[in-house]
Formats: sequence, structure tokens, C-alpha cells
Amino acid sequence: GVVIAPSALTNYVPLFKGTKDEITTQYDMKMVEEIGLLKMDFLGLRTLTVIDDTIKNIKENNPDFDVDLENIALDDSKVYKIFSRGETIGVFQFESPGMRDYLRKLGPENFTDITAMNALYRPGPLDSGMIDEYIKRKKDSSKIKFLHPVLEKILSSTYNVIVFQEQVLHIANNLAGYSLGKADFLRKAMGKKDASLMAAQKKEFLAGTDDKKIDRKIAEDVFNQIETFARYGFNKAHSTCYAFIAYQTAWLKLYYPKEFMAALMTSEITNTDRIYQLLEECRRMKIEVLPPDINESKVNFSVVGDRIRFGLLAVKNVGEGPATAIEQEQPNGNFTDLADFVSRVPLKALNRRTLESLINAGACDSLEGNRAQKFQLVEAMLEFGHKVAEKQNSHDLFADSGGTIERIAPQLPQIEEWSNSHKLASEKEMLGFYVSGHPLDKYRDTLSCFTTCQLGNLSQVTDGMEVTVGGIISVVKTMLDKKGNMMAFATLEDYTGSTELIIFSSCYETSKEFIAEEKMVLMVGRVSTREGEAAKVIVNEALPMEKLTERFSCQLVIKVNSDCSDTTIDTALESLNKYKGNAPVLFAARENGSEVYIKSAKYTVNIDFKLLNQLKELLGESGAYLRPLKKKENSLI
Repeated sequence: GVVIAPSALTNYVPLFKGTKDEITTQYDMKMVEEIGLLKMDFLGLRTLTVIDDTIKNIKENNPDFDVDLENIALDDSKVYKIFSRGETIGVFQFESPGMRDYLRKLGPENFTDITAMNALYRPGPLDSGMIDEYIKRKKDSSKIKFLHPVLEKILSSTYNVIVFQEQVLHIANNLAGYSLGKADFLRKAMGKKDASLMAAQKKEFLAGTDDKKIDRKIAEDVFNQIETFARYGFNKAHSTCYAFIAYQTAWLKLYYPKEFMAALMTSEITNTDRIYQLLEECRRMKIEVLPPDINESKVNFSVVGDRIRFGLLAVKNVGEGPATAIEQEQPNGNFTDLADFVSRVPLKALNRRTLESLINAGACDSLEGNRAQKFQLVEAMLEFGHKVAEKQNSHDLFADSGGTIERIAPQLPQIEEWSNSHKLASEKEMLGFYVSGHPLDKYRDTLSCFTTCQLGNLSQVTDGMEVTVGGIISVVKTMLDKKGNMMAFATLEDYTGSTELIIFSSCYETSKEFIAEEKMVLMVGRVSTREGEAAKVIVNEALPMEKLTERFSCQLVIKVNSDCSDTTIDTALESLNKYKGNAPVLFAARENGSEVYIKSAKYTVNIDFKLLNQLKELLGESGAYLRPLKKKENSLI
């Protein structure tokens, strides 16, 4: 909050300096307002920087680009399809898994739809079922019944659902003759849920509708509708502004995907989990992300042709100084080998750790020699660079008259290149993730089929819910439990993020052979979330990834939500008919808080990754997955 006064603040309020030398009032915000000062909140949005950086990226590749982003058409159906398909990773305010699921159900077609979704996807409206009601009415206009013609003018754009605070003001103004100021008092009163205050407001509202000769039963029903929805109403001006920024980011993602994703990754350059997610989104969009390269990489992520090049600042131990020095030297021609590199980049910008990190990250792969050779030469090359710098900066007293002593660069040692696993591990250490490849690549389809949740989305899962997750174990710590039995804590990583696994002794004892670093596994367990803590998985079953398809006959699980449309279900069943085979199909349903599986008597399929991907796109990430075939299943239906 920023406090604004007509003259020096010390004339009105005592001040003090905070821990970061910021000047702060000694009065709290309510007291500041009570003494008559103006307090304003100013929000800084990272997304505005992303938009600005995207425009800069576009202009670098398209100098003739001349689009006024403030005045782009808001009726572009292609942009709304991005929202309808839930392809909104990176789209402001619309990228959480829950929001993307609702977008697929709603199928936004206009600006009002995304403005409303921005307002409705909050705890209050979600708990009250407002968002589901909005979707039902959009899909089926027969469910829309206006209590009074005046309401049609005010609520038609939101399908007779009170979504915005401004709608409450207009209803009270038009139906009960309230002034807008008085109507705002009604809105505030509803938020307080004070029974006596609401009784007084209802009496006054009905008196106003009586004056306008509105049927008392209709007036009471309208007031009850206002009371139900208004407490969750959102400020339309706020929601519209945010929806406009969301539309701008979706527009950029649609028409300039490489430039947009490069800007987005630059904004998250120090956030490993977020970069994980964005790299996976680039893969889905078929945009290749190249590893860092001292001959091509800029300080930040940049666009090179049809691809995105990693920024040097993303490499561990390479700060802004070294990254900037390398970028500034690039216009003078490509670096040809390590000797050329250390001779041209100022040595104050290079040290052993920086150079080793660049080599480990693959940023020096375009230079002569393999990574193992270059890594072994780091100390000798830096020493050579110092000698070159000394020669350039001082007269050589020992040279013949008029001559110079030639500095000979160290030669590459004759040693074998690192193994692929060593190279990938080094990349992971320097960048926080794998870029040139991933140990899980050969199990990508298996992961997609067997898992019910990606690790990057675990924070959105309800506490206690069962999930199946998979990935590579990066850290394992064992300890004795209270009974003296061995248990383990492990870190599991997939393409989207990482999580902690808690593996109690009963599970550890039967699975310890493959609960180890660099092992690729599938884990079934419960999600554990506590306030302020990252989501964990308490494991009750562990399976090695390489033996899943060998050890288990699989069955297809389809999970259909109660609000799933008939059209969506019919499309899913049509897909099953196209892939007939012998694998059983289970329909999952929730009963008493747990999941129940019902085996279909009609459908059996041929397990095919294309089928799985079709169903996941249709029903959501957790809407279709594979499950090992177990001996005892529920009766056929």
C-alpha cells in the first residue's frame, strides 16, 4: 500500500524504516484511512513484462511488426479455441489444472465468458456450485429463466447467474429504486452475512419494489437470488482488466508462440519447477528448445529461427556479468575453440566454476573437442587466457627486439567422451533439468498412460486423494522408524516437476531394490498437503518402470465427472469402438470419498497410446489412464 498526503507525510503520520530501509507508517492501514490519508494498492504484474519482452522478441525477428496489442480484435475465434481446449499454460490467470478443466467444460466463445471464468474460479463460487451452474446454463438455454424482464437486460450475458458486483448494483437500482451508492451498501452488507442487517436490507428492498409495483413473490425471489450469489460477486472492472491481459497473452501464444514462450521462460529463469512445466508445454507445441550455446545464447531465452535457445543466465554459476560479456563478444564472430573463448572474453568475467559450468551444461559443445576433453583443460585454458591478457596489456621485456613470444594454447587431451548418462546428469546439475535429452524419454508414453497426475500439478490435488505418479528418483534418504524398521524419503522427478515421497517400512521392504537414485519408478499413494507445505505422496505401492508392461496385463480406466456432457461421453465411447481389443475397460466413480471401479461388459479395447491421448484430451489428464489388471474386480455391468 502507498500512502499519499497533500504535503510531507511527517506532518500527518509517524514513520519508521523497515528491515529493507523502506519507509513505513507506524499507523496501520485502517488508522491511516481514519485520519483522512489516501491509501492506494499498486499491483506489479510479471505478465506485463512478459508481454513487453514478447513484443521485443517479435521485433527482433520481424522488424516490420506493427501490431497495437491494446486494440486487437476481441472476437478472434482461434484465440477462444485456446481457452476451450484448456491450452492455457502461460496464459495469465488461466493456467491452473482446475481452471483448464473448467475451460474445457465451458468452451468459452466470447470475451464475457473468459471475464466470468476469471471471476468464478475462486473458492467461494467453486464451493457454492456457481461455476457449474454457469456452465449448465450456457450449454442449455432452457435452464435460463428470468424472474423479471429487467433482469434479462442485466444478467443475459452471464446466463442469469449473478457473477459481478456491478450486476447487484444494477438490480437494486432498477428493481428497487436504490441509488448506486445505496446499492453498494447492500452489496457490502451481503458480504458480512449479518442476519439482522440483512433482514433490514430485505425490508427496504421489498419496499422499493412495492413502489415500482413489482409482484411481492417475484421481488422476494429476486432478493433471495441476490443474497445467494452476491456474497461471491466479483468486481467486473477488475475481472475485465485481467481477462483482457489473459486474452492478450493467449493471442501472443497463438500467433507468436516461440517469442511468447521465450519471454515466459525468461521471466521464470530462476524457477526450476516452472521451467520444467514450460519446457513440457514447448514440447506439446512442437517448439524445440535448444541447450545453451556460447555462440548463440543471449543472456536470456531467445528465438533462433523456429527454435528457442536457452539463456546463459539459466546456467548455474553463470551470473549476469559473464553472460553479458559473452553476448557482447558474439558479434565479433563465433568462438572456435576454448583458447579463442578465453582469449576474447574478459577474464574478470570468467573463473574456473563458471567455465566448468558452461561445459557441463553443454554450452561449449559448438567448440572443438568433446565435453570430457574441455573439462580437463579448464585450469590450463584459464592460465593461457591470463597470459594472452598480459601480452595484450604490457610490453614483453623478454621478446627479441621488435618481436613477440607466441603463446601456445594447451592441446586437447586424448580421452574418451563422457557417457550419455554422465552428460545428462551434468546438464541437470547445472540447469536444474535435462535439455538435450531425458532419462524418462523412453517411458514417456508409459508415464502418460499409467499415471493419474503429473508432479507439477500435485499442489492442485485434494489432500488424501489417491494418485499414481511416475518418474526418476533423484534423492533417497533412509532411516529407522519407531519400531526399528527401515523406511525412506525420496525425491521423484518427472517432466513437469518434483515431489517428496514418504515410503514406510512395509512398502520399502518389498521395493528397496529399485528405490534408489536414478531408478525409474511408478508410485501409487495418497497425497498429503498441509498449509504452507509442498504436496507429498505417501506411497503404498512401488513398481519399477521397465517392468510395468512386462509384468502386468493392463486395463483402461475411464473417469467421467458428473457434470460431463452427453456429447463428450458419446465421443469417448466412439473412440473405444475404434480400438476394439481384449483389454478390459473400467469406469471409475467416487463413492463415500473413495474411488470405485466398475468393469464394463460391453467394451474391451486394444491398448494404444493414440487412444489414451485422445481420451485424455477429451476428459482431462486424469480422465483416462492404464491400471495393472488385478485378479479381483467388481462384477460386470
